[in-house]
Amino acid sequence: MSLIEANRRQGTEAPPADPLSLSEIVESGLCIGCGLCRSIAAPDAIEMVMTPEGRERPVARQALDRSTLRRINAVCPGTRIAGPPPAQSSEAAMMDTVWGPVERLVLGRAKNPTVRFVGSGGGVLTALGQFLLSSGRVKFVLHVAASHFRPMRSERRLSFDAASMLEGAGSRYGPAATLVDFGDILDRGEPFALIAKPCDITAVRNLARLDPRVDRYMRYALAFVCGGASDLSKSEQVLQRFGLNEDELTMFRYRGHGNPGLNRIETGDGRAFELTYRQLWEDEDKWMIQPRCKICPDAIGQVADIAVHDAWLNGGPAAEDEALNGVIVRNRRGLELFDAAVEAGALEIKRETGIAEISELQSHQVRKRRAVWARLKGMAIAGKPVPLVSDLALEDCARQNSLAENLAEGRGARERARRGRLGEPPAVPREDKAVQSC
Repeated sequence: MSLIEANRRQGTEAPPADPLSLSEIVESGLCIGCGLCRSIAAPDAIEMVMTPEGRERPVARQALDRSTLRRINAVCPGTRIAGPPPAQSSEAAMMDTVWGPVERLVLGRAKNPTVRFVGSGGGVLTALGQFLLSSGRVKFVLHVAASHFRPMRSERRLSFDAASMLEGAGSRYGPAATLVDFGDILDRGEPFALIAKPCDITAVRNLARLDPRVDRYMRYALAFVCGGASDLSKSEQVLQRFGLNEDELTMFRYRGHGNPGLNRIETGDGRAFELTYRQLWEDEDKWMIQPRCKICPDAIGQVADIAVHDAWLNGGPAAEDEALNGVIVRNRRGLELFDAAVEAGALEIKRETGIAEISELQSHQVRKRRAVWARLKGMAIAGKPVPLVSDLALEDCARQNSLAENLAEGRGARERARRGRLGEPPAVPREDKAVQSC
């Protein structure tokens, strides 16, 4: 079992002598279902399945040799989570304990009114993807969009033009194996951009240490600040609310077409159903966030070039708000891209902002960053595997809590881990096995 200290820089240490098996990673609650393990293993060695809990998980279809397991442990965002390289952070215009390296903080949106209406918040990520394609900086963008065949589910998408980017706009809260064929994408030998969850970008940054093609071809990595990936079961509860079956659907939009926009469902016989954002997420006990998300040390996308977050200036999504995103430019590459997108008319800036305001707009992210160090300690005390975490200032964040707060977080995580609440059952396919995301 790999018990790794989570509060020091250990990114250069050798991997543990005994790498975790694929099933140990999953059953310890460390897997987020990104699919990168399937991509780097031998063909057909690993299959991604939709589990009864509503999570995309890898299952080994043949014995994985020690070399493959070491490689999986080295890249998995559940076993290794590294922040931006220290040299990059030291060059940043500002370094905040909680928010990490920052070149620039603004409130902004897509300049095209259609893009900012269709996209989540203010459509910034969609507009950046379109700009990268139209300017010729990349050949395609790897992102996530609704499945054409099962629209409640999400799949990885390659967009080669602005129209495809717009078609894939809008948040996707359920599971998505974004990196399930990442090796094939690198084999294309073409420049591309990645728009994904911070954990997906962590996985790719991990892979870059082993495969130089990542830095050669992945020109930009753009993240949305993530509140956690919910199980597909959360979406299935919405269908139950309306007495629907998944095979009746022709559309399932979580949000978009406004800020935050309505959760909208359409069926093949012409019926439509809607929920407000608050109705969808009103009961926190039913969010069904995956276990890995509860110990995520970088939901704010420190390893991205640009991270984008919701910005509800009225204090929350109680009603439709002004189309707007918060934009955290992380490094010089991101700054050059952001400035070029503004100059080209893809983005517009409402105003500059600062750490105090984004901490208020995203207060739950501040609380999580301050809590993760103690949560990982509690898991380790319970004898559970924890990820190797480096360059993310977790102990410094924890120092912003009182001793009592850290003890409560640590003890709570310890007890949940002992009771199995931070783990998962073995990954087996559900009867209505999802269409593969590749």
